[in-house]
Amino acid sequence: MAYLYDTFRLLGSRPLRALWDLDVGGVHHVPRRTGAIVAANHLSVCDEYFLMSAVPRRMTFWAKEEYFTGTGASGAGMRLLMRGLGAIPVQRAGGREALAALAAALPVLRGGGLVCVYPEGTRSPDGRLYRGRTGVAHLAMAAGVPVVPVGITGTDRVQPIGRRLPAWERGAVSIRFGAPLPPPPAPEGSPLRSAREFTAAVMDAVQGLSGLPYVDMFAPPRARTAA
Repeated sequence: MAYLYDTFRLLGSRPLRALWDLDVGGVHHVPRRTGAIVAANHLSVCDEYFLMSAVPRRMTFWAKEEYFTGTGASGAGMRLLMRGLGAIPVQRAGGREALAALAAALPVLRGGGLVCVYPEGTRSPDGRLYRGRTGVAHLAMAAGVPVVPVGITGTDRVQPIGRRLPAWERGAVSIRFGAPLPPPPAPEGSPLRSAREFTAAVMDAVQGLSGLPYVDMFAPPRARTAA
């Protein structure tokens, strides 16, 4: 039960929007009652909270598996937070372990819910947009739901990588939602090629919404360990 999600929406959303001048555009593209994938670029650990404030529906987030396996008091606190937000753990190394995240997301989407993913797989280390991974395409094809591209800017200034708490100075954060991209049809040839082409289309839309420079490579490993 995502009890912390609902608590944040009730008590924290309005102050967050005011303090950092959150500017939201195109949120009408998010379906009101049907399932969809919300695919955004990833600049900061606080992206989730701004997205939660921008979207009037509950979303289920994919979150890296390390958030659920930490040790000590900080690890326990992070597990409590992730479970309270209703997040789904993702094994970023790929392979069979990563399929568990797809399996967990399918009932949410087929039940008319929203699942938010970051196709880059990690936070950007330098504010640029990196190549997307194909999980978003495989999930869209399996669930038969559209993907709503999202461009986020400004959150890397609110809470840069390595900073535990956000900067409390006023600043502008922008979130732009684009028109939904219908899931690709069942491929006649290679499913991997179809997934790559669809992922490229998603990232092209995200780049257009965010205005961030695009890097045609996966985010470097050092960013993945920090995300």
